[in-house]
Amino acid sequence: MAIPTTKSEFGEWCLRRLGKPVVEVNVDSTQLDDRVDEALQYYAQFHMDGTERMYLKYKITEADITRADEAADTTTNVTDKVAGSVTAAWDESNNYIPLPTSVLSVLQVFPFSDRGGMNMFDVRYQLRLNDLYDFSSSSVMQYEMTMQHLDFLDHILVGEKPIRHNVHQDRLYVDMDWGTDISAGEYLVIECWRKLNPAVWTDIYDDFFLKKYATALVKKQWGQNLIKFEGVTMLGGVTMNGEMMFTQAQEELIRLEEEARLTYELPVDFAVG
Repeated sequence: MAIPTTKSEFGEWCLRRLGKPVVEVNVDSTQLDDRVDEALQYYAQFHMDGTERMYLKYKITEADITRADEAADTTTNVTDKVAGSVTAAWDESNNYIPLPTSVLSVLQVFPFSDRGGMNMFDVRYQLRLNDLYDFSSSSVMQYEMTMQHLDFLDHILVGEKPIRHNVHQDRLYVDMDWGTDISAGEYLVIECWRKLNPAVWTDIYDDFFLKKYATALVKKQWGQNLIKFEGVTMLGGVTMNGEMMFTQAQEELIRLEEEARLTYELPVDFAVG
């Protein structure tokens, strides 16, 4: 069995699954391409193997800081519905950085404070120097509880930078003072979910669920194309029944989508930014 490794090979695999070349599958090449794209989109959205948890870094430039400090060029004028003469102008800041189109959601932005390096006056340094100079002088559990308490205080007093992200904007908004909180040359590190690129990770095309789902989509397209010829008698007395094929494919898709949501979808993350 030939294992598909490209989009075109995958489409041909789906056609063979439906009977080609023994049966003529009445689906145009552009329609086939669209159905494969639709299957890949659903696979990345609802299948745990279609995405990966990633850490991406972005180097801040002077242009980013300048753009974030300036108001957007577009201004929204709102007119009061009751008193039409009263208007209000709303400005939107450009405090964002562009994101790759493959990023589906951003979980968090790593802290801006330097917690990796410590000086002798740092409380964590003193704890390790006086209370944890070896692993027998003090309880490690007590040390861990103290560190969690310090982290909690840092969260309350310093806080985290609020972020906003929408998958259709390809932007990560970071609500902070870009003029003082970050400098050009520093890196912004994010934790995110990114969909896999099938052109790079070609093993996606050999996924069992994706094969069945894409084939059902092509079958549905085939049945939809034949509905217009419903009841037409062909040579040999064969009658076309595109509606039955369409209905069968629709039932297969409902079953597969239910299977994906119950079996392969990751639990909902309520902390997504």
